[in-house]
Amino acid sequence: MTTTDHSMPGHATRPAHRDGNVLRWLTAHTASLVGDSVYFVALGWSAQKAAGPAEVGLVMAAGALPRALLMLVGGVVADRFDPRRVILGSDVLRCLLILSVAAGIALTAPALWILVAVALVFGAVDALFVPAIGALPPRITSPDQLARVTGMRSLSMRLSQIAGPPIGGLAMGLGGAAAAFTVAGLLFALSVPFLWTTRVRPLERSEGEQPESGTARQDLLEGLRYIRRHRLVGPLVVAGALCELGLISTLNVGMVLLNAERGWGPSGYGWIVSGFGAGAVAGAALLTVAGWLPRAGLALAGTLLVCSAGAVSVALVPSLWMAVVMALVTGSCAGVFGGLNNALVQTATAPAYLGRVTSVVMLAMVGLAPLSYPLVGAAIGAWGSAPVFVGCGAFACLGVAVILTSGAIRSAELPRPPRRGAEERPVPSQEHGARHDSAGWEHTPSGAAENAQQGGGAEQQVQDGLGTRLTTRTRTDGTLG
Repeated sequence: MTTTDHSMPGHATRPAHRDGNVLRWLTAHTASLVGDSVYFVALGWSAQKAAGPAEVGLVMAAGALPRALLMLVGGVVADRFDPRRVILGSDVLRCLLILSVAAGIALTAPALWILVAVALVFGAVDALFVPAIGALPPRITSPDQLARVTGMRSLSMRLSQIAGPPIGGLAMGLGGAAAAFTVAGLLFALSVPFLWTTRVRPLERSEGEQPESGTARQDLLEGLRYIRRHRLVGPLVVAGALCELGLISTLNVGMVLLNAERGWGPSGYGWIVSGFGAGAVAGAALLTVAGWLPRAGLALAGTLLVCSAGAVSVALVPSLWMAVVMALVTGSCAGVFGGLNNALVQTATAPAYLGRVTSVVMLAMVGLAPLSYPLVGAAIGAWGSAPVFVGCGAFACLGVAVILTSGAIRSAELPRPPRRGAEERPVPSQEHGARHDSAGWEHTPSGAAENAQQGGGAEQQVQDGLGTRLTTRTRTDGTLG
């Protein structure tokens, strides 16, 4: 049985890149991401000065462990409480923690155990922050703008990764670790007022979407069952995880060993990684500008296939410049794939499960994918780069198989934004009884669909029993097309 889904409006009255509310959230998110990058620079160099190279790995691993272990718990917290409050609390805690460390380091040399403790606490808070920030976009924009917001978020992440380390290095050079930690803390503080002024729309939850209230463990298990049962979200999560497990190790570990094997050196590694990053920025920019791509499900399969083939070809081409070109192609397809995948997941996921679904997606990235690093390193040491890159690319292509064997993904479409020029004209909708709230969202009464049929039909968002939103058009003759 299908019912009309009124949990989100049909479309916003302005595109996301011109929506002040979305831009405030994006500014806060960018400041927080740059703060993350500066913090990791400060933490790593402080550990190196306090002990040695081996201890640097210990300190960095100390932060990754609670982040991975508590990520699913963070998803439960995001679903139980307002995700904006969780994000605000996380940023305030990180700000106070890092500024306290900066003050302590300014007074005395940092001890290794203090750095380990800071990394543990920061990782635990990060496990709350990540699912909450992933659950927020559907609350600040409408479904037809989610692809654009995802592209904007990806751009923010890439640019933060580019800007953060130089800022951290400059602060370290000018004032040492205390200055770098201070800059990171101030960036976290900067994000707080922007988040505070971001308007968040509560998502309405139907009876079928909201599980019975239970313990945190029951909520966690219910979230995992939801992903397993959902005919669209489940395969999307699996395909994304296969992509991460297959390709992330080739970029972070395999590229270093490949450049050493080919004699391209650190500069060659820098060129290849820069090519991938530039391609990823281009892919995210495409989604930001376009806001929608046709046949999103099939586009997922195509971009993942090209991405996997491109990653393999980096290890097979004979020259550095060709490897850089292939890295550029790989990055651009990876940017589009990641953005489309996230947008489809967020559009199809029932509001009650957004945090938990996001936590599972992120766990594959920050928890499971790094487990492949030592395996890839050992395999390249034994057999060389080319066969291992081929194997990793073939593993990522399993995600293509998952997509193509899922009818729900093959037919999946994102809600289409209004045509340019119509996005900021609420008058036609108001003629049919629509109203717009202060955030710019359109709310149409149930009678508006019948009135709109006089103009040739009305699009509706309907939802099946598992929460999959499908776009249908009601013809004037009463049939569905």
